[in-house]
Amino acid sequence: MWSAYLILIGLLILLTLLPKIQNQHWIFRVPEFGKIQITYFIVITFILGFFLESSEKFWYFQSALLILFVHHGSILVKYTPLYKVKKHRQHNHSSQKIHFVSANVYQFNTDYNRFVELIEKSKPEIFMTMESNGGWEKALRILEKDYPYTHKVTLENTYGMHFYSKIKIKNAVTHYFVADDIPSIEISLETEDGFSFVFFGVHPPPPSPTEEETSKERDGDLLSIAKRVKDIKIPVIVVGDFNNVAWSKSSILFRKTSHLIDPRIGRAFVSTFHAKYRLLRFPIDLMFHSEDIFIKDLKTLENFGSDHLPVYCEFFIDHHNDGQEERIEDATLEEKAEAEKMIQEGKKEDGERDAVVTED
Repeated sequence: MWSAYLILIGLLILLTLLPKIQNQHWIFRVPEFGKIQITYFIVITFILGFFLESSEKFWYFQSALLILFVHHGSILVKYTPLYKVKKHRQHNHSSQKIHFVSANVYQFNTDYNRFVELIEKSKPEIFMTMESNGGWEKALRILEKDYPYTHKVTLENTYGMHFYSKIKIKNAVTHYFVADDIPSIEISLETEDGFSFVFFGVHPPPPSPTEEETSKERDGDLLSIAKRVKDIKIPVIVVGDFNNVAWSKSSILFRKTSHLIDPRIGRAFVSTFHAKYRLLRFPIDLMFHSEDIFIKDLKTLENFGSDHLPVYCEFFIDHHNDGQEERIEDATLEEKAEAEKMIQEGKKEDGERDAVVTED
């Protein structure tokens, strides 16, 4: 048992240190996803230590675990209600409440009716699907009577994206920032009460042993979106399967470059993947928003057969409330240069994805 204890400590230290190395290979980036689980294992290992035969170096090892816990805990606590952020009321000059659902449907999931029923039950004004191919597009046509405004990017490479809205679409653009088979969508909408905003849908490829060897395309795509979003002068929300966690360096760089707010801070992790394994679930379906958008509710909905849980959000727009200005962080000159470098590196990558595209 003592050997297992020492091995666990060594592994936990390794998984903590690997993400500190600024290398975009998946080996260094994947441990970022498991920070919650790593923290649980630190606590378990610490408790386990008290049941083992004592050693003269026992407290050195326990102290190392305490240091690890403080390190991870100080980062993760920001994404819990223990970290206090100011709450904002909806006033008469605010927009009506708007609801959206964002879901990575998993292209090979053919249980279409469960998702249709989820949309009919939750009744959002807007919903977006990712990994939606021709089969999904056909299955979702039944909802178009209630969602007459659509924008579709149908792909068979697990990067398709479909957008459905009850709110009028003023303009819709599909971007391909780093590769011609990784789309992101920019949808300009106008509500019946006269509020305009932009919905940005994203789904970059993940760094993993089975997909992209590095995070270069993911980071380049996200930071290209951040630069684009910063130039948008009306309220904006960026939503999707980021294949990233909010506390990673590239996510923080995205937030600073875009001048957006992370609503998970002071709220909850809102973990979405993997839908079937609660203890191995990571918060990789993220959202960010501008300062004049106020989040009332952010949560996951029930599993509908995908490997991701859908994200549900309720928000309103208020141009007269400056209460969130202090939550905006600006990137330093060094960070801006680093973001630009990541964008160029992302464009140079050549991911291996077969694409079949139809768009309207």
